[in-house]
Amino acid sequence: MSNSITSLREEDVREQEGQTPPEAESSFGDILTQFEQSQALEALALANAEKDAARSSGEKGGARSGADRGGEKSSENRVVSARVVTTSDGIVFFDIGQKTEGILPADILRDEQGLIELKAGDVVKVTVGQRNEEGLFELSLIHVDRPKDWTGLQKAFDEKLNISGVVTGVVKGGLSVDVGVRAFMPASRSGARDVPEMQTLVGKEIACRVIKLDTEKEDVVVDRRVVLEEERALAKDARFTELQVGMVVPGTVRSLLDYGAFIDIGGVDGMLHVADISHGRVNKPADALTVGQQLEVKILKVDVAKRRVSLGLKQLQADPWSTAGERYNVGDRVKGTVARVTDFGAFVELEPGLDGLIHLSEMSWSKKVRKPSDAVNPGDVVEVAILGVNPGEKRISLGLKQIQGDPWEEVAQKFPVGSTIEGKVTQLKQFGAFVQVSEEVEGMIHVGDIVHDKRINHPQDELKVGQTVKALVLECDKDKRRLRLGLKQLIPTALDEYIAEQKEGEVVTGRISDLKGNKVTVELGEGVFGTFNMAPQEQKTEQRTASVDVSALSSMLASRWKGGGSGASSAAPGESAPKKDTPKVGQVRTFKIVKLDVEKKKIEVELAS
Repeated sequence: MSNSITSLREEDVREQEGQTPPEAESSFGDILTQFEQSQALEALALANAEKDAARSSGEKGGARSGADRGGEKSSENRVVSARVVTTSDGIVFFDIGQKTEGILPADILRDEQGLIELKAGDVVKVTVGQRNEEGLFELSLIHVDRPKDWTGLQKAFDEKLNISGVVTGVVKGGLSVDVGVRAFMPASRSGARDVPEMQTLVGKEIACRVIKLDTEKEDVVVDRRVVLEEERALAKDARFTELQVGMVVPGTVRSLLDYGAFIDIGGVDGMLHVADISHGRVNKPADALTVGQQLEVKILKVDVAKRRVSLGLKQLQADPWSTAGERYNVGDRVKGTVARVTDFGAFVELEPGLDGLIHLSEMSWSKKVRKPSDAVNPGDVVEVAILGVNPGEKRISLGLKQIQGDPWEEVAQKFPVGSTIEGKVTQLKQFGAFVQVSEEVEGMIHVGDIVHDKRINHPQDELKVGQTVKALVLECDKDKRRLRLGLKQLIPTALDEYIAEQKEGEVVTGRISDLKGNKVTVELGEGVFGTFNMAPQEQKTEQRTASVDVSALSSMLASRWKGGGSGASSAAPGESAPKKDTPKVGQVRTFKIVKLDVEKKKIEVELAS
């Protein structure tokens, strides 16, 4: 370190004095030592001369001088509270409790925000220095002593004491500082961010600390940055004790991050989270804040142990939810911008800081909207209806489909029962298939209404999504929003074809397939059945036939034979005339078609023989 500093100083001296590098037998350190010794001797001789002059002057005017200064105590290097008297030509005059005033350049009265404007009566702590040529005390804001010799420097170095010094110039790699002797301060330890800021320190008195001392080589290195850091830490600790939750303090934006902004609130950095910047939606702090911006913030939380302060900006703004109940009523139609889309719905910003939710079920009357992005996207401007307002929970329910009108109001008129519709299959379920019959209305074909001649387990056995089908409207229920359709009802059956080919009154052949009570079922063809009711007498005859014995039957036949074969006139007393054969299951008979019911798909017949 000593060698690097020595070489820097050699280059600096050569640049200033225009000298060439000394010869090998005479080092720069020797030359510098000789120069400083000669300067010290000259200064000592000059000081002795001034003292002699002052002594002789004092002897000549001793009475007057004693009257002027006899009442003053020595104040040099004392820290006092000075009161501002006036400001003139960039100089501030202070009353320091002496007959003579103290002065301080106005441009050194500054803080991190800039120059401090003082007015008469303000009090500032200062260190009283020596008198100037005009007899005024020179004041300083540095409350530390300047060493007067190498012994003082050694003590400051050993005890790590702060000392004062005056920056004399900018040299290569840092600054030259007068601390009673010439010292070097590296740029990295100056506390300045760049060279221009280092140049502003020239001529100013600073507080620093000796970090390297070599009395033999007269090598002194000082550090200002450590002093500034300690002062900031002390100021920060003091500031933390002053901060209270709920306080409103001024601040300056220092830096912006994705999740928030750091705000300087007077020596302490607080965090302003992005969620606490505004009641409205802020994606990132840079959208609302800029570095250097002045603003007022509210202290939300103070953690002294962790040295953290949480700040809020929106807490100083009016909360739009406090009056939402007065401005938004159920049934109102409003416009907003879709802020974000989730799996269950979309949030719409009605005004900054006030969002409402359109639930997925309130987006469309049609089931074809499977997810919110099918209906809306972020940035869309939409008109919605207010369905509910709850300011306490900060919730507003919105509806999009209510603006479009309820298509089920006209479904009964557009698709009456018995009419035929055409549409595409939208989805298949175990119990049936859904068909799009209009933009907002779907109908359902039950699995049992797809085909006639067989039983299917799943609609996908006969249909597929996207297939266009024709179906018959079987049922329309507006309250339940259900439109029942059928496919098989539009497919002609064997019964339909038979009814279309036959006419009432025609005689046909059929086989009796079932006999229950007086109802007889006749199979007229494959899958075609007709019915008729058997007359009561025929039913009784059928019952008696089973109980007639053989002898009675033989007597009846003999009687008819003797009567010449006239069955009707020669009937035995108490017996009815001969009847037609009684219908029995399995008989093939001829039947007359009595009625063909196309709507109910029924055929009524009667015996023809």
